[in-house]
Amino acid sequence: MKYVQAIAKIILPLLLGGAILYWMYRGFDFQGIKQVVLHEMNWTWMLLSFPFGILAQAFRGWRWRQTLEPMGEKTRNSVVVNSVFTSYAVSLLIPRIGEFTRCGLLKRWEGVSFAKALGTVVTERAVDTLMVMLYSGLILLFEMSIFGTFFKKTGTSIDHILTSFSLTGWLVTGICGVAVLLLLHMLLRRLSIYNKVRMTLHGIWEGVLSLKGIKNLPLYLLFSVGIWVMYFLHFYLTFFCFDFTKALGIGCALVCFVVGNFAVIVPTPNGAGPWHFAVKTMLILYGVADERALYFVLIVHTVQTLLVILLGVWAWISLNFTKIRRPEGAVAQEGTIIMQTK
Repeated sequence: MKYVQAIAKIILPLLLGGAILYWMYRGFDFQGIKQVVLHEMNWTWMLLSFPFGILAQAFRGWRWRQTLEPMGEKTRNSVVVNSVFTSYAVSLLIPRIGEFTRCGLLKRWEGVSFAKALGTVVTERAVDTLMVMLYSGLILLFEMSIFGTFFKKTGTSIDHILTSFSLTGWLVTGICGVAVLLLLHMLLRRLSIYNKVRMTLHGIWEGVLSLKGIKNLPLYLLFSVGIWVMYFLHFYLTFFCFDFTKALGIGCALVCFVVGNFAVIVPTPNGAGPWHFAVKTMLILYGVADERALYFVLIVHTVQTLLVILLGVWAWISLNFTKIRRPEGAVAQEGTIIMQTK
């Protein structure tokens, strides 16, 4: 039964993402993508967006190191950052497994307790959730006036938008909603399992309490804000790659960013499918032609996913050339054995 559940966790997200992508791109002229990529797209802006995507993950690694320090865990910057890079790449294969992967890597290379590391990851998720809720509320509130202007100038009404969705569109939206509910159910079940494991629960509790002992709290907050600023710039600069999006403005990019963040809650590899659907819908709302919106989401998501893969491969190679740090107790015990042998 456990094997069936494990396989289902891998297969179902792939099927869900694949089904949504198939529905969106059925009958699509993929030859047009080649024309856009080779002749119409400004690759300079795409390349300029890469450092921000890299910095977002690096900030996460440096912030993670801060949460481990109060528990007496001294880690190297290179190891925590490369662990984060690797975790994002691994999550492309099995959604949500990245958190466990980076904790395992830190245990192997730095000797950090897996339970403690997992506890700090839970803390990170809590902080990130708060950040997302705050900036999402502010952005959507700020953009309400722009939505009103758009409706007034175009004569579009909310009723028209609702009726413009096809039955299949509503079906996909419903499937995404059900997937979110299933994910929440799975998370609650996992929490109930953790409650049965005393040592793991203790480690998680230590991770939550670790925020109290952070030495440089302003720097921690700066990293927390910086992560999402970098993610946004990583996304926003891609608007300037295409003639049909570069004039939309930062307001459109902010709304697409927020909607895309909520879409990736659906457990598919890197949000493939739900992210495409959500961002494409918002671009159409801002006046981008359906075909052009499909070009944008497919190209941007594919290129940014390739960047995640490259970072993961580079990080894994780098880790394998990094010396494994042994716990002090193990070193002392080894020295005692050598002395006794002599």
